[in-house]
Amino acid sequence: MSTIKDVAALAGVSFTTVSHVLNETRPVSADARRRVLAAVEEIGYLPSAVARSLRKSETKIVGVLVPNVQNPFFAELVCGVEESCRLAGYSVFLCNSDNDPKRQQQYMRTLLEKRVDGLLLSSAGDDEALARIFKLASVPSVTVDRLVPGARADRVSVHNQQGAYKAVRHLIELGHRRIACISGPAEFEVARERIEGWRRALQEAGITPDERWVIESDFSSPGGYDAARRLLMAQAQPALGADAPFTGIFASNDMMAVGALRAAAELGLRVPQQLSVVGFDDIELSRYVFPALTTVGCSIKELGHEAGRVLIERIENPGAALKDVLLTPRLVVRESTAAPEAALVAP
Repeated sequence: MSTIKDVAALAGVSFTTVSHVLNETRPVSADARRRVLAAVEEIGYLPSAVARSLRKSETKIVGVLVPNVQNPFFAELVCGVEESCRLAGYSVFLCNSDNDPKRQQQYMRTLLEKRVDGLLLSSAGDDEALARIFKLASVPSVTVDRLVPGARADRVSVHNQQGAYKAVRHLIELGHRRIACISGPAEFEVARERIEGWRRALQEAGITPDERWVIESDFSSPGGYDAARRLLMAQAQPALGADAPFTGIFASNDMMAVGALRAAAELGLRVPQQLSVVGFDDIELSRYVFPALTTVGCSIKELGHEAGRVLIERIENPGAALKDVLLTPRLVVRESTAAPEAALVAP
């Protein structure tokens, strides 16, 4: 690799002059600047980011750690974060914890060792060790979507309870009375908040929420598929308090809702005539499954933009008060929900 001394020799200037040109640390004559930049171009010189970071105590890199890059939600989220950071002059170092708290801790340490200027994290689970790392690191940080208990960080998320409430209220207004809930893992605050939205919508409609109608899954399509099959195949059993079939399912994210659509099709249930399904997040895929999925959410890319913006603000103003940004979800009605057939409605 070419060095700064190679550039200096070709340009006929001192290597300190080259440094001043590249780092804009001191005025240099127009002729010297022209020769330096021409030499850089000719030999393809790349300045050392490591050396620059040592000089300036900054890397212009932010670390982004997500639990599952295969989940379209996080793929769309990262696109928004990357775009927001790039426009502010920062590069993104992306890590995937694969829903493994141990791997999450390892990546956190790696990012801190790389001296990233900031961290943006969507947690892989309730992890006390992660909060301790946050406290020791003292790096500008933002949590997005999932809270890290005990961590001192800004937070950007969607109003989960309100979104779930809107989804279930939509089903109730269509005439559904028996509405099951496929929940995410109870360890996540986001899952608990969405269950609470399901519960509140039922209670306000005069429907007693039966906790046996809630089944926990893992925020994946296979998890939603298995949960829906268990609900739909067992719904006539007394253990579920069943005196009529479920006519609606609220899935706590779109990926689980997609799995529920598959389960319904395999069991011969017509959606939405016999079973309405509504998800949460409004991922791009939800528009293209069949039937197209009714869901609640906000623009995931917008969520990423906002998270990136808050992180850059935190880096540039570390002493500012912590922010808790809550985006309002909207209901997006598509083809997977409709009024239940009259014969299916419980008296």
